[in-house]
Amino acid sequence: MRYGGEFLFTSESVSEGHPDKVADRISDTVVDAYLAADPEARVACETLVTTNRIILAGETRGPATVTPEYLAHLARLAVRDIGYDQPGFSWQKAEVSCFLHAQSADIAMGVDATGNKDEGAGDQGIMFGYACRETEALMPAPIYYAHLILRRLSELRHAKDPSVAGLLPDAKSQVSLRYVDGEPVGATAIVVSIQHEDHLDQNEIKRMLWPIVVGCLPHGWMCPEGHFYVNPTGKFVIGGPDGDTGLTGRKIIVDTYGGAAPHGGGAFSGKDPTKVDRSAAYAARYLAKNVVAAGLADRCTIQLSYAIGVSHPLSLYIDLHGTGRDVDEARLERVLREVMNLSPRGIRHHLQLNRPIYTPTSAYGHFGREPDPVQGTFTWEKTDLVPALRSAFDR
Repeated sequence: MRYGGEFLFTSESVSEGHPDKVADRISDTVVDAYLAADPEARVACETLVTTNRIILAGETRGPATVTPEYLAHLARLAVRDIGYDQPGFSWQKAEVSCFLHAQSADIAMGVDATGNKDEGAGDQGIMFGYACRETEALMPAPIYYAHLILRRLSELRHAKDPSVAGLLPDAKSQVSLRYVDGEPVGATAIVVSIQHEDHLDQNEIKRMLWPIVVGCLPHGWMCPEGHFYVNPTGKFVIGGPDGDTGLTGRKIIVDTYGGAAPHGGGAFSGKDPTKVDRSAAYAARYLAKNVVAAGLADRCTIQLSYAIGVSHPLSLYIDLHGTGRDVDEARLERVLREVMNLSPRGIRHHLQLNRPIYTPTSAYGHFGREPDPVQGTFTWEKTDLVPALRSAFDR
């Protein structure tokens, strides 16, 4: 995304009932089951969902008490919690197959700490973090509001609010915002596609959604009614995994910054925190958010890179996009390495990632969420580095 002039930018979100997000939810449920049993467990779980079928595959290392039967039970409960008990996809009737097997000894050898060797990264790769001042959550506005619309719909649906009676779990949103001088000023178009019971017509659904969407946006930001598109195909009764196969890790731009910032390519869900695809992306967001929250810049992109089996990052890159406030980026790189140990072990300990905290991340974005001190979730959204960063730059 460019940061000056006038332009339109669009991001999309998908609900917890979208087939790919059903798969992400189940995969993260598996991760949480293993970490609850053993904080040092290793998990790389992929899930496929389709018409009344759920398939788990991947590699694990953990206690034998986490059995295939137990994981199948948890998968059903996850589907029930989302709200699927439809003829084509039912938490009670779906066939669940588990093909998880032991983690590769070659990978384990590279990751495990032995002797004088510290724990290494679970894979090579590049990871990005980003923060900006467009929203209170320090997230890009298009993805922030796209998520917010679907989260609000989900809350109403789970509460059985009569205002959304007949709306079902599968949904997508898309928000196009107009920027002036690099700042968002309002929506030019909004798309919401949502699964529904057959008796509802599209005009009725649009009337149901209009006040909900308006309530999610800043005052005066709603697009003209003619640019509010609801179920553009005209009907969305067959949805969820019965309408479209879902796979873990297919919504990585939805999971991050909606295309407003780079993505390294690795998915998050289904991976334990020794996988830097997940943990280092969280660390990069944490650092970028604290840089912006500390007032050092209005925008910050951070890239980290790792090699499998190597404990330290190969590189740390910072781009303040010309918004830094008398901050030398080379010095900031050194300061960030001082305030946080960016080895896989250091990241996990600093952000307390070896806990069953991942199920809530599987829908509505991994970033821009409120940390929960009770559940221990979204620790990477804290801004507790702000005092140290301000002190380092005499602020």
